[in-house]
Amino acid sequence: MRRVAAEAAVKDMLKWFSQEKGTVAILDATNSTQARRRWIAQTIGQYGIEVMFVESKCDDEDLIMSNIMEVKTTSPDYRGQDPELAAKDFRDRIRNYEKIYETITETDYTYVKLINVGTQVVINCIQDYLQSRIVYFLMNLHIKPRSIWLSRHGESMFNLAGKIGGDADLSPRGFRYSEALPEICRQAGIVPEQNVTVWTSTMKRTIQTAQHLPYNKLQWKALDELDSGTCDGLTYEEIEEQYPEDFRARDDDKYNYRYRGGESYRDLVIRLEPIIMEMERQENVMVVTHQAVIRCIYAYFMNVPQDRSPWMEIPLHTLIKLTPKAYGTKEERFKANIPAVSTFRPKYSSAKHQETDSPDVNELSVKMNV
Repeated sequence: MRRVAAEAAVKDMLKWFSQEKGTVAILDATNSTQARRRWIAQTIGQYGIEVMFVESKCDDEDLIMSNIMEVKTTSPDYRGQDPELAAKDFRDRIRNYEKIYETITETDYTYVKLINVGTQVVINCIQDYLQSRIVYFLMNLHIKPRSIWLSRHGESMFNLAGKIGGDADLSPRGFRYSEALPEICRQAGIVPEQNVTVWTSTMKRTIQTAQHLPYNKLQWKALDELDSGTCDGLTYEEIEEQYPEDFRARDDDKYNYRYRGGESYRDLVIRLEPIIMEMERQENVMVVTHQAVIRCIYAYFMNVPQDRSPWMEIPLHTLIKLTPKAYGTKEERFKANIPAVSTFRPKYSSAKHQETDSPDVNELSVKMNV
């Protein structure tokens, strides 16, 4: 029955490659014998598809039991069952696998073997760029409990004027958010004894926003806002007036559209890859950065499709807490009681900047687009 199930899965995968033009597939199974791996390599290899085996081997009993209690008892396999009984059942499953388990040693196969959650890593016959990136990704994973806190910079003077890009200072209300941020962090679960590092971009508005946080800080050029090229410092109204075709083209395909002399969201995702890999390595990180950057990071952890990611609303003066789990990421939001303009412009909407009722920036009315 297991062999029939495996054959059905491989058949389905090959159909996906041939008919749906798939690029990378993950065949999720133990494949714990040399015979099974040989069958997979021969069956898939005859279609010209490269095969890379990934083995996670663990003989540390503390790690095994911790993983069972944290992950397996909350998996769909054991939903609604008593955690103790689920843990016992899964331990029995492991013992059954141990009876036939043959660790991968085949010298002619491409593989990466992680021992005790990356304490030791063995690689063999890594042949191309994509395989090397998979190894890099796997080497940066860990299973320690952690959270990631994301915040845009406080409201800036450019935000008030409806301008994009630039390196503006915070507005008076943005500075109020900066002062309130340590207390908001406390409410979001950051305690003084936690080893938290704050990452900012190199731009003034993020550095000013993080200035009152009592944690180690690092500035990353890669966290700078999406480069708007020749449109830097313009309002959306001015962009629509000066570059009407570009304005429409960006709404048509915001993920791939590249500002003249600037970047696209696709470019930004490539720029952020080292940042995201470093976030995978860390235990607790707070990132104070920009709207487009947070959209990309948020989309990675929350599995948001790339065509939707540039259109997500990431409001000012809001701290987002993400807690990665085995079967998804938990999200919590903590909003400061400090008003701010909305910089969110829905797809194909007017480019007109929101008006305010009072010239006093401390008393501006707020309109949030939901």
